[in-house]
Amino acid sequence: MDPSFLGRASLTLAILLLSLGFVTWRQSRTFEVLRALEDVRRATSEVRAEGIDLERGIQALESRSRVVPAARGRLGMHTPDASELVILPGEPIS
Repeated sequence: MDPSFLGRASLTLAILLLSLGFVTWRQSRTFEVLRALEDVRRATSEVRAEGIDLERGIQALESRSRVVPAARGRLGMHTPDASELVILPGEPIS
């Protein structure tokens, strides 16, 4: 065998192995980044679901069916009769 051919073949093999190693490293890095992205998406989804639950809780606490009994019990308030209502004249908002 010619020594220059053997040198070129070993150099070619080394370059091929280095390029395959680089591709493997790059793909493993890509998979790590994709896993991290999926974790962030999952966390974002969980936070959005928690926000929706909090909004529902706020709506339940602000609802008339919750506020009226609490106002009656804590503050002694009641729903006004027609004789207790006073309608004030106002200026139209333009």
